[in-house]
Amino acid sequence: MPINYARSLTGHARTPGANRHLGVALAFVAGAINAGGFLAVREYTSHMTGIVSGAADHLVLGQTDLVLAALGALFSFMLGAASTAILVNLVRRQGLHSGFALPLVLEAILLLVFGILGARLNDIDALFIPLTVMLLCFMMGLQNAVITKVSHAEIRTTHMTGIVTDIGIELGKLAYWNRDGGLRQPKVSANLGRLALMVALLAAFCIGGVAGALGFKHLGYLSTIPLAAFLCVLGIVPVVDDTLRVLGRGRRAEHDA
Repeated sequence: MPINYARSLTGHARTPGANRHLGVALAFVAGAINAGGFLAVREYTSHMTGIVSGAADHLVLGQTDLVLAALGALFSFMLGAASTAILVNLVRRQGLHSGFALPLVLEAILLLVFGILGARLNDIDALFIPLTVMLLCFMMGLQNAVITKVSHAEIRTTHMTGIVTDIGIELGKLAYWNRDGGLRQPKVSANLGRLALMVALLAAFCIGGVAGALGFKHLGYLSTIPLAAFLCVLGIVPVVDDTLRVLGRGRRAEHDA
């Protein structure tokens, strides 16, 4: 991946095109982690709708331990999103540019931790499954907050409900027959650019899901390595830029002293 392109994907300066490309890339990652994580712990962790509904069901059935597990997953997702907000604002206030990249590098590190520890802790279900679900939810919160902030909440990557809804809306507008030709009321027309983006996000999530499931089926926890490497490629350039920037500031401060 060219350095300037990688810098544009997760750097401070944003363009609509970079937001779209980053969104599609992260949708692929989310689909892969969601599918691979399900094979590991039998739990989807990329969206909170099912987890909250499950918590309600478990509460009614008196399954307190499962309610606590669901609340732990929900809290972990929120903590991941909060961590992204903290990192973005901390970096921004320091005059640096890697605020959107750091959460993705952190996600890559955590994904490697999951892959390394997964095989060793796999037999300890009582410990491994709850911790793994919370870790995966935290990573999804990190990632979803990144794309939410860079796109001003126009793009989501970890859950497809809103995306499928938007596709349906645009298809409905595309199919609408403007019988008066727009003479009496504004003409109804589909936003083809948004429709293409939503379809691309949905396709990337699905392809990622297939890749994640196949990877975990055949490689087990080793399948996390290429995903972590991909996240590092997305985020490492702005992080290196800021590291060099901070080192340069330090040298100038020493010289002035």
